[in-house]
Amino acid sequence: MDVVDILLSASFWAAAVRIASPLIFATMGELICERAGVLNLGIEGIMVVGAFAGWMAVYAGTGLWAGVGIAMVAGMLFGLLHATLTVPFGLSQHVVGLGITLLATSAAYYAYRLALPEVTSPPRITPFQPYEVPLLSQIPIVGEALFSQTPLTYLAFGVVALTAFVLYRSPLGLALRAAGENPSAVEAQGLSVTALRMGAVIVGSGLMAVGGAFLTMSAFDSFFFEMVNGRGWICIALVVFGAWRPGNALLGALLFAEFAAQQL
Repeated sequence: MDVVDILLSASFWAAAVRIASPLIFATMGELICERAGVLNLGIEGIMVVGAFAGWMAVYAGTGLWAGVGIAMVAGMLFGLLHATLTVPFGLSQHVVGLGITLLATSAAYYAYRLALPEVTSPPRITPFQPYEVPLLSQIPIVGEALFSQTPLTYLAFGVVALTAFVLYRSPLGLALRAAGENPSAVEAQGLSVTALRMGAVIVGSGLMAVGGAFLTMSAFDSFFFEMVNGRGWICIALVVFGAWRPGNALLGALLFAEFAAQQL
């Protein structure tokens, strides 16, 4: 099969969209943090925690969407720790971020060993199943690529639209961007830069964790060590590649996923 045949294959584009989905969640989370003026280098570890927490919750008996919610809460807790250390306490964002990555990754691996001490291979769960959108899924190539995905993929694209709307079409988004670009202007309006930045980091970290949960609850059906495999660092690069704009970052995630899908 030559390159042209691959590029015209519906399964190729479906794989690219599937590979891009966790990157989209985490990239939007990092973009929100950076727009507010905080570089969150804890993204890699937060994705690991989200992957483990969501999978473990479902394995313990909760529903899939409850697992996604638990993963998001776990990510937000680490985001709260990151935000507390970097915003009001003013510690180095680089040092704290790397520390969060080490702490979160180690905590997830330790919890796995603690919960499943005798397991030699990761237990499996029933992940999200693809949902075909009526009529739209029948469109050649595009239908299978975009409209025959799991619900979390649809949610990822919805998060991009919501992030763009909030950042550029709402007073909250204006305040967040001002907190990152001109904090004194925010203070002049009587708003709290600290609260805006902390809120952005907490929400952004929750989205990063959902990106991790996608791996265990949609792309795969189990948790294993090193499964995040540097995706967090890639998302930081995608934010820069997209010039801190949601639409451009989305295109960057799809472009990276296209190259990754070619390996398959």
